[in-house]
Order: sequence, then C-alpha cells, then structure tokens
Amino acid sequence: QVQLVESGGGLMQPGGSLRLSCAASGITFSLYSMNWYRQAPMKERELVATITNPGGSTNYADSVKGRFTISRDNDKNTVYLQMNSLKPEDTAVYYCNAYRLATSRAYWGQGTQVTVSS
Repeated sequence: QVQLVESGGGLMQPGGSLRLSCAASGITFSLYSMNWYRQAPMKERELVATITNPGGSTNYADSVKGRFTISRDNDKNTVYLQMNSLKPEDTAVYYCNAYRLATSRAYWGQGTQVTVSS
C-alpha cells in the first residue's frame, strides 16, 4: 500500500519560515519524481516545486522562486519543502505528489495546511 504522509504545516507570520516533509512508503522512492502542489480556497491546485529522480534537478513556480527550496533524501524516502519569506498568499493546503513517468503512476498525500497571517 502506497502512503505519502505530509507534516510540518501550521500557522506562521509573514516573513517566517516553515519546512514541510513528506514521507513515502510502498514505492521505490528513487524511481519517482517528487512534487509539491498547493491549493488555496476557491483556487485550482497548482504545482509549486518539482525534484526529479534520482539526480535531483529542481523546478519552481515563479511565485516561489528564491523563497522555497525542494530537496529529497532517497535513503529516508522523504521529500522536503523549505519555505522562507512566507507571504499571506502562500496560504493553502500543500500536497505531496509522487510521479513516475515510465508508468504514468501518480500518488498523493492527504495534504497539510499552511496559513500565513499576522
């Protein structure tokens, strides 16, 4: 059974930092590209950051470039999203996604709420 379990969300003031984690089980983690998406109220889900397998090339949405950093630890089957200089517009539910191009298989976590507010 595949599980992606996110953690690290919460309430933070503007300008603060949070680190999200996503622990994967039930998949060969190193074969999957890992992604963070987010969905704000009344908005569509958007791709925030991607890290490829296993080399770790990264890509970011323009809205988070220079502020967010995605990384992965293939030994721990975990992907991280370091979020700095948080803004109120970063408020959303953040979802972890695992995707394998060779099989078009994709898996999702349950999401973790991030709220940026003073």
